[in-house]
Amino acid sequence: MSAETVEIAQQLGPDLVTLRRRLHRIPEIGLHLPKTQQLLLEELAGLDVEVHRGRTLSSLTVVLRGRATRDDGSRGVVLLRGDMDALPVAEEVASDHASEHEGVMHACGHDLHMAALVGAARILHRVRDRLAGDVVLMFQPGEEGPGGAEPMLAEGLLDVAGARVEAAYALHVMSSEHPAGQWFARPGPLFAAADEVHVRVLGSGGHGSAPHRAKDPIPAACEMVLALQAMKARTADVFDPVVVNVGLIAAGTKENIIPDEAYFEATVRTLSEPTRARVHAAITRTVSGIAAAHDLEVEVEQVRGYPVTVNDEAEYALAHRTVLDLFGAARFTTMPHPDLGAEDMAFVLREVPGAYFNLGACPGPDPLTAPDNHSPRAAFDDSVLPDAAAWLAEVALRRLAGA
Repeated sequence: MSAETVEIAQQLGPDLVTLRRRLHRIPEIGLHLPKTQQLLLEELAGLDVEVHRGRTLSSLTVVLRGRATRDDGSRGVVLLRGDMDALPVAEEVASDHASEHEGVMHACGHDLHMAALVGAARILHRVRDRLAGDVVLMFQPGEEGPGGAEPMLAEGLLDVAGARVEAAYALHVMSSEHPAGQWFARPGPLFAAADEVHVRVLGSGGHGSAPHRAKDPIPAACEMVLALQAMKARTADVFDPVVVNVGLIAAGTKENIIPDEAYFEATVRTLSEPTRARVHAAITRTVSGIAAAHDLEVEVEQVRGYPVTVNDEAEYALAHRTVLDLFGAARFTTMPHPDLGAEDMAFVLREVPGAYFNLGACPGPDPLTAPDNHSPRAAFDDSVLPDAAAWLAEVALRRLAGA
């Protein structure tokens, strides 16, 4: 089946490139993507599939039914996912398919993900006489925030085919670090949990010439920011990394006025649930202790975000073998450690086992200096689309066959 899958994908290549570029021109943000959804509906219209539109968001859940069974007469259900949304980034890449929406850009490659998933649908449709079960195609908005996976799950994503999804797979293209066509992933934790902490330090304002008559929140807030760096080093195992990074701090209006309050926000990245819980507790304990030492009050808001994205060992092994069989061992690199970025496919992989792989799509000769995903200068090589489509289709075929 491998050679046939790749051959069909190569035949579809020009159409997939055209689709990707059409999608690139009409980037949309968030959960409501009417133009993107409509274009995908047009691309899927010629296939014998069941299409379900999201009730509360512009998602598409598409069921493609195979016509075969496994050797034991059973049938399964697998899920393939492609995210749809863009970013509030003003594009600085000159091309004939540049964004037509001012200040919005497909800077993370989601346009390639959608085109690859449409390609996988077309491949699977062509070989559905040998497809031993059903495939759920998850076209998901809101991956960049506020998160589209959870509402799709709430709307019945995993049961839409009539039987529960057994396994789920996704891929992500990268504009830098790896050359075009190079696959990379790892078993176990792949991406981090991403949470936010909002801290408000409450004091009592006064004149800058008489700090003893006020309760100044600024020195306390500065101590908190520095203490959080020491806290993480004394709370987390060095082999279970943690990032606590303060990206916003604000206080005051003038140099000689002590304000009533100071405020800061931090991102918190962790790779295991026990460490996640322990670090959040330590943050609250640390800032509360410093506030008490300064005779101040403090308000701490912990905002939970995407959980850890974990590649199931068995599903990773299947997906890895598929890459090796389709493209050869030289085209795969095992990631030495997880990436501390985050991904809301984690919500799906928390419900069913699965695997998430990365694919280099850098169009230039030097991936190490190329602009990263999310940059206004991020660019992607369309030539990887047939490979992405072939891998998605082949991993579904193999999983349903019981390989």
